[in-house]
Amino acid sequence: MTELNTRQEEFAQALVNAYKHNTALNEEDWKDAVSDFDTAYAVQERVMTLKGQPTAGYKVSLTSEETQKMFDTDAPLYGQQVAERFLKGPADVNVDHMNEPLLEVELGFRAKETLSPDDSLEDLLHKTTVCGTVELPDARFVNWFPALGKYNVLSDCAVGGAVVYGEERDADQVFSSVEDAATVHVGLYHDGEKVSEGDSSEVLDNPLNSLQWLVKKLAEQGKVFARGQLVSSGTFLLPPHLTAGKWEAKFNHDFGTVTVDAHPTVSKL
Repeated sequence: MTELNTRQEEFAQALVNAYKHNTALNEEDWKDAVSDFDTAYAVQERVMTLKGQPTAGYKVSLTSEETQKMFDTDAPLYGQQVAERFLKGPADVNVDHMNEPLLEVELGFRAKETLSPDDSLEDLLHKTTVCGTVELPDARFVNWFPALGKYNVLSDCAVGGAVVYGEERDADQVFSSVEDAATVHVGLYHDGEKVSEGDSSEVLDNPLNSLQWLVKKLAEQGKVFARGQLVSSGTFLLPPHLTAGKWEAKFNHDFGTVTVDAHPTVSKL
């Protein structure tokens, strides 16, 4: 990977400090640090090294034409996630421990064996489990959505916050074909009121395309999507801000409901 200069090393350390202490950065202070994708991925790699934990999985961002236009790019991005940020649903989340989180509804795929860049979509269907996920993107910057620069999004592990995942099942038992993975529908509810809905076809036309893109991108960088790793593959809908209350993503295809209870810190008098 690209070798980082002193400024970029400082940027990686600042991102890790912001991650650990939930102290948001001002993008203006770092606007000159990274100016290309290769360097941004190298900064992300350094951030992961400084976290001192292995990569448990990934998130894929910018998987729709709408979100790519918002961040002035024509391709997805990936971010690495550590194990403590993957939460089995239903999950309680303290919003005071986050910066400015959003909420996305996605499909998660977990590798049953190491995936290959030569795998077809059919191969991937047989080599993975699938689940509904609620991803909670969150950046280490003030007022980041949707204004944060794409290289800073990428450097910041694709603004990874947390991923809440539901029941996992073999993907080839859930879907009758590759095409069937594009037919998942979800309704998103906040405190019982429907606030949005979306379809898996919004994710590069089919979430399996997102998984395949990730496996190939990792291979370009000398990495693999290993057995046991999980990816949240891209949002079905434009994300609302995560506010306090009960959030429910209700999927078809027998995925059930993935629930996030978001709450602030309760002060003890």
